[in-house]
Amino acid sequence: MKLKANTTFPSPARRKLRICPKGTSMRYSLRPLFLAIAVGAIAFAQAQEAPTSVKDALARANAAVDEIVKVPDGKQTFANTLGALDDIDARLNAETSLSVFMQNVSPDSVVRDQARAADDLVTNWYNALAKRVDLYQAIKAYADGPHSGLTPEQERFLKFTMRDYHLSGMDLPKEQRDRLLAIENEESRLGIQFGQNIADDETVVPLTLDELKGVAKEEIAKLVMSNGVYLVPMDDPSFDAVNGYATNPVSRQKTWLAYKRRGGQKNVDVLEQLLKLRAEHAKILGFKNHVDEVLATRMAKNSDTVAKFYTQLRPIVRRKSLADHAEFDALVRKTTGNPKAKMMPWDYGFYKNKLMRDKYAVDDRKVAEYFPMQATIDGLLGVASKLYNISFKEVTRNAEKLGFPIWHPDVKLFAVTDIATGDELGHIYMDLFPRPGKYTHAACWGLVPRKVWADGTIQKPLAALVCNFTKPTADKPSLLPHDQVETLFHEFGHGLHNLLTEATLAHFSGTSVEQDFVEAPSQMFENWTWDAGVLSTFAKHFKTHQPLPTTLLKGMVAARTVGSGLETEHQIYYGMTDQAFHTDPTGKVNTTKLGLDMYPQIELYPRIPGTMYQASFDHLVGYDGAYYGYEWSLVYAQDMFQRFQQLGLLNPKAGQYYREKVLSKGGTRDAMEMLKDYLGREPKIDAYLKYLGFTAK
Repeated sequence: MKLKANTTFPSPARRKLRICPKGTSMRYSLRPLFLAIAVGAIAFAQAQEAPTSVKDALARANAAVDEIVKVPDGKQTFANTLGALDDIDARLNAETSLSVFMQNVSPDSVVRDQARAADDLVTNWYNALAKRVDLYQAIKAYADGPHSGLTPEQERFLKFTMRDYHLSGMDLPKEQRDRLLAIENEESRLGIQFGQNIADDETVVPLTLDELKGVAKEEIAKLVMSNGVYLVPMDDPSFDAVNGYATNPVSRQKTWLAYKRRGGQKNVDVLEQLLKLRAEHAKILGFKNHVDEVLATRMAKNSDTVAKFYTQLRPIVRRKSLADHAEFDALVRKTTGNPKAKMMPWDYGFYKNKLMRDKYAVDDRKVAEYFPMQATIDGLLGVASKLYNISFKEVTRNAEKLGFPIWHPDVKLFAVTDIATGDELGHIYMDLFPRPGKYTHAACWGLVPRKVWADGTIQKPLAALVCNFTKPTADKPSLLPHDQVETLFHEFGHGLHNLLTEATLAHFSGTSVEQDFVEAPSQMFENWTWDAGVLSTFAKHFKTHQPLPTTLLKGMVAARTVGSGLETEHQIYYGMTDQAFHTDPTGKVNTTKLGLDMYPQIELYPRIPGTMYQASFDHLVGYDGAYYGYEWSLVYAQDMFQRFQQLGLLNPKAGQYYREKVLSKGGTRDAMEMLKDYLGREPKIDAYLKYLGFTAK
């Protein structure tokens, strides 16, 4: 049984030197038992009530738990104990997930507030369930008795449940268990508040038309004008438009600094309260720090392994980063005429775009003209259909009849079917454009897990892609820059992981793998956006319908590793600050000072006073202590991708093999076992280094 959690999978900040969460890549309620901390947003000041449907679902769940407890010792079976517990989790997910999810997407502030209250209520229920002594005693009685005839998946569930009971402190004295529960509830409240502060942030940067020189006219037209200046909000499309194209360096600096202060001091305060609580929680459970507690159930196992990973990786990355910085500095000096000029972090996007245009003949805005939204989605679905022998049918018009709410006109719903069997596999939402009050980045939620009931019927998975791509205008469709095409494929990779699972227990459904592996399938799927054969199926100019020119694609591929050293070091900065925040055994951390001090130690930029990136770093709630997982899993992603390179990126044989060996398994096997089975050998780092243009020596 998995604890209810926000379970986000935001996209990592790889392609730009800023946070672009994530999801994760996001999912809902698919983290290990008893270790979840809810994230999202809350507005308790409004004293909003959770929906009655959520309260009723929790009442039914309580009654079902009572039935497990009533079973006399010696009469316990898998079906009436662990199986019943998984039933409760699967049913509660199905009955509450959409209500909780609305905090991220509903255009109605009242509904969002109700969803936050529901999130807190459900999370606290799970936290209390993890400390319920009579339930623990019932499960332990079954675990200590004979239980032959279990399937491997059931055996794994039993093993994980007892492990997680230990990690939740159930073998500790009552006083400590009570303190753990109080900490978890407070962590939940603060985590939700952290996300709410980000979502509610209304930071804007006032710029004159002259200060916006270089920004596309259609982007300027989207901005609100007040007292003769344009107000630039900090959503991704607006930030990208200014930071990537404004010719005035002061304009870029202003927007970058504002972006790095979203969430403000109030979120720094929330975070630092969380750090103290997390450290105390880890200490009670006998761990030396929060990271060691978090990683006890993951591939890396402990903070020492992560530190070793970074120690081995950083010298390799630094060589490429130095070369990158020298190339960019030369361009800055040539452009400005200042022989002593150096690139600053707010200049990176602008000069990368310029370098792409000047050296590789790649203009990101011109490239975007070949990726109109609808054609790109059609192409994405076509690729997935061919690889995995599945079909997608838009059923938005019938969504309400099917029992799926549509919360905004932008939202679309698709039914997914296995072509070979004709069986419906599940459904997936797409909500792709920004709006006030919506989650501000890109992520995939797994809202409902797959579950095979005792009578053989199947609860089918439901996922939701939430992104913030450029909206269409009256005379132009939504056009996706190539990095947004990558983001779309990345998040859809999470969606496929949720939809193609064949796990029978909800606990192991879909993306319920170790969190430092969960990004690998989605990271691997980004590679399809770079292949000529794949792009020829859908990348066509929105006006002329001409295919993406071969010369342009060659330039894009040649430029793929431009800045990869700088960008990877930025990923390492995020990961190492996350580790530093969470390895202090006291949790008493001045996060702003630590973040500023570490910046020039890890990246090739000076300390930038006034920034507080951590205030809007969504990953610090939900991915706390685990951001290293993006680079860690990318090693496995590129290694797995080699089989597709050999057999063909649109080869159904390769797709079916991958579906069988990885996607279908969910969390029913350890990630390393799946990797070895899929690869036929131990994983290697070579493909990762090649992908990023690094050299080992």
